[in-house]
Amino acid sequence: MSGRRVIEVEDVHKRYELGVIGASQLSDELKALWASLRGRPDPRMDVEAAAHGQRAGNSFWSLRGVTFALDQGDILGVIGRNGAGKSTLLKLLSRISLPTKGRIAMRGKVSSLLEVGTGFHPELTGMENIYLNGAILGMRRAEIDRKREEIIAFSGIEHHIHTPIKRYSSGMKVRLGFAVAAHLEPEILIVDEVLAVGDAEFQRKCLGSMRSVADQGRTILFVSHSMNAVQGLCTKALWLEKGKVRMQGGTDEVVSAYVMEHAAQVLERSWPGQDAPGDELLRVRSVSVRTLREDGLMRISDPIRVEIEVENAGVTDNDIGIRLSMRTGTDAVAFISDLSETVGERVWPLGRSKVVCTIPGGLLNAGTYRINLMFIRKSKHWFRIPEAVIFETQEGPRQGTWIGEWGGAVRPTVEWSR
Repeated sequence: MSGRRVIEVEDVHKRYELGVIGASQLSDELKALWASLRGRPDPRMDVEAAAHGQRAGNSFWSLRGVTFALDQGDILGVIGRNGAGKSTLLKLLSRISLPTKGRIAMRGKVSSLLEVGTGFHPELTGMENIYLNGAILGMRRAEIDRKREEIIAFSGIEHHIHTPIKRYSSGMKVRLGFAVAAHLEPEILIVDEVLAVGDAEFQRKCLGSMRSVADQGRTILFVSHSMNAVQGLCTKALWLEKGKVRMQGGTDEVVSAYVMEHAAQVLERSWPGQDAPGDELLRVRSVSVRTLREDGLMRISDPIRVEIEVENAGVTDNDIGIRLSMRTGTDAVAFISDLSETVGERVWPLGRSKVVCTIPGGLLNAGTYRINLMFIRKSKHWFRIPEAVIFETQEGPRQGTWIGEWGGAVRPTVEWSR
């Protein structure tokens, strides 16, 4: 759904002072506030000083030149590594702090859930904190009275609702905080990655609630390190890197580019001359793993090809075996496959040739995998190539609302019926 423009962020910068507490005078703060109200840059600092890095003297620029816009009903996923500026952006949008330079225009009632327990008093009970947190978020007492039972039911902590918050776990605080924020019925909902604390049932509730908010024409900004959550919920994505916008656009496009850049992969290895694995009879010249997708992303639903290029200088019989061991990032064996058991015994041609092992789609789970190769001759181990290639598999948008990780090394597509 798309409608009127509800959020406009133009050339926003945010600077923090490092190791300086209370050093500025009140007059300086008032000048900075007045400049901000008139849409002018902070007079205390030259923004250009941070043009070539986030740090400039005692100043750290958390955001630099961020620009984007959202329409009514958009769901924006904000992604990036730690320190990219994601949480700073949400704080500016939540009006917790002011930008050093730039303009932020928001049209509509805003509800934010940025940190676990924000707005809660540890000595008050869960029930008392519902009223306190609701008031902080702008709810009237009559509105809280009307929605109190729904909030308690949604949080799932009704048995502890009269217990002081200081005895709550992090997960219980998140449940209660999100329940209050979700029932505020905001035009704009801002959510940091607090859902990671919750369990599967709570994640389903939260994502279902956010989808319901979006279906009603409201706008959501969602920060997450879970690409599954971003792809499953968001219609747009914004990739922040070192305080700047690296990329923005459709969710699949941005997430694919982000994953490909930050994946710790070794997709191809090659060996020239006598450094190649093997001996004077046969040497391996290269090993690669690839997918047929144009973006190069390895989805769990797509086949993956492992290509092994060998140079045969002296083997004229069929007595060569290649054993492929697929291991997870924790070094557990996912599966083992053997060339001779699949294609049978064939005479090896002299010169260069290629052996291809195709791993079917719908077999591997999402995660990191390492391929170890073992060459066998005359029923004995000949030579090995440990960690010949390393790659990461990703999954696309899910059908359900669970965003956590599925356990297991494999994730085959199995038949269900009812």
